Amino acid sequence: MSVVAAEVGTELGRATDVEIIERLLELDGREIVDVGCGSGAVSAELAARGATVLGLEPDPIQAAKNRDAEPIPNMTLVEGSAESIPREDGTVDTVIYSKSLHHVPKDLMDSALREAARVLKEGSGQLYILEPDMRGEFSQLIKPFHDETRVRAWALAALDRTADPLFEDVAQYWYQISIAFPDFASFSKRILGASYNDIDADNVMTGKVRQRFEAGKASEGFSFENLMRVRLYRGPKAKP
Repeated sequence: MSVVAAEVGTELGRATDVEIIERLLELDGREIVDVGCGSGAVSAELAARGATVLGLEPDPIQAAKNRDAEPIPNMTLVEGSAESIPREDGTVDTVIYSKSLHHVPKDLMDSALREAARVLKEGSGQLYILEPDMRGEFSQLIKPFHDETRVRAWALAALDRTADPLFEDVAQYWYQISIAFPDFASFSKRILGASYNDIDADNVMTGKVRQRFEAGKASEGFSFENLMRVRLYRGPKAKP
């Protein structure tokens, strides 16, 4: 089955990212690599569900914070890159990119995907790619100061170009998440607190961004929907 560039796939409704991972992947007893793990929030959720998780974070500032954090059973967070996963060939059950493939430099995306296929178990390994769609409300909210249109398109192109020949099968899924904030101050704090995104505070505190934020007024606080796309690749092909 080939990767489809058109908008096809299975609709999974509204859920959290981890709920979708639970629905699509076996976790208990599995060896998982979480590439671009950030603070390790997803890694911790997977470890709590029985997986053994290695989280790789390329940003040195976030990686230092991870090293100082309280250890969590079955989870190891290290500084590392997508192009050099510290695992032997064919030893990992699942490699996950949770909203992180588009952060890989464009010229390294293909080698990163080949590296994921290298460490996955032949025949049974799975590559799980979660990428937000630019049409989501939250994506549009941050677009004036953090436009990821091009990098997300590059990530999808790399999947079409490189991941397709590496795996026996792929399925695509869509779902919605809700992202909530009590106020604009908490929104801006979250946006500016990520060391792996170089965002100028002056570009966040604009009338245009505040107007878009106000459009998300809910009964309590502010809420924004985001459209999420999952590509789930199964069965790495035998190496030539």
